[in-house]
Amino acid sequence: MEQVECLVIGAGVVGLGVARALARQGREVVVVEAADLIGSETSSRNSEVIHAGIYYTAGSLKARLCIAGKQKLYEYCDSRGISYRRCGKLIVATDDSQIAELEALKKKAEANGVHDLQWLSREEALAMEPHLHCVAALLSPSTGIIDSHGLMLAYQGEAEEHGAMLAFNSPVVGGAVENDGIVIETGGAEPMQLKARTVVNCAGLAAQSIAAGIQGVKPESVPGCFYAKGNYFVLGGMKPPFSRLIYPVPEPGGLGTHVTIDLGGQMRFGPDVEWIERIDYTVDPARGEKFYAAVRRYWPGLPDGAIQPGYAGIRPKLTPAGGKGDDFVIQGPETHGAPGLINLFGIESPGLTASLAIGEYVADMVDRAA
Repeated sequence: MEQVECLVIGAGVVGLGVARALARQGREVVVVEAADLIGSETSSRNSEVIHAGIYYTAGSLKARLCIAGKQKLYEYCDSRGISYRRCGKLIVATDDSQIAELEALKKKAEANGVHDLQWLSREEALAMEPHLHCVAALLSPSTGIIDSHGLMLAYQGEAEEHGAMLAFNSPVVGGAVENDGIVIETGGAEPMQLKARTVVNCAGLAAQSIAAGIQGVKPESVPGCFYAKGNYFVLGGMKPPFSRLIYPVPEPGGLGTHVTIDLGGQMRFGPDVEWIERIDYTVDPARGEKFYAAVRRYWPGLPDGAIQPGYAGIRPKLTPAGGKGDDFVIQGPETHGAPGLINLFGIESPGLTASLAIGEYVADMVDRAA
């Protein structure tokens, strides 16, 4: 049986960020990934937004790690040559009844340490984005967009520079806690057993099932996992009317059907929120009708026939539809009873923005346990 100091499960943006942080500490690191490439699920099926840290409960892990991660991420992109654009975004109230929600968002952001939001009147917002409909807006100048694949390649490259190794096509099928480490079994064409002093479960949508499959983990410590699918539609056949990201006020389960622009200039709408029972990335064209209705609240000029199905991602939520209070869960042995195991549950947005900070947070946990 092979032995390794640190085993990271999952090669998405968070798993790679964790592997980078551990390898930079001089630790021996192996990353096992079920797919045949990095970031094939949640990490590549999102809006590629660098979030400012506006929406999260003060003091929560989401708030703390997003705020810390945002600044680190901009600096990292500059140092590693990763493409990004600090384009800013507008959060818009489309009628007077939503102004109170905008005001509450501004207070929440300030409680999190985000002090650069600017209140805009209708006239000020339209001066920036003439095609917009709103009665008031918040401008977030520190919001940006990023090449998420370029970021993951940089994490992978830096981890490998410090000795980390990646094993693809290696789905975790079970494990057991032993006195001197944790044994993890992988399947695939070349099954293997690895014993690690430290295992970090960054498996995203599969994190709960993997944790539940490790003998010695308290079953009651594994939270539920609920799939909130987000569908995206793309704008075709016309020049994008906006130069900034446009967000409505948030809705239950997500941030509302918003406008993002990628680094290539393609404009897309989404994600919406579709609660599903099993993983399915198919985008139903019929959902486009709801997109037209949602987008026309802030862009009345959206022409018929202008949007087409794009792609979908799935957010690993810890509470079902109607639930509240989802935060990142980064869980150590004091909760699940398995020495050397760290579980990451519910790592959805702003996981991309927070990925460097999450990596450092986990590396500090490993240091403290050593």
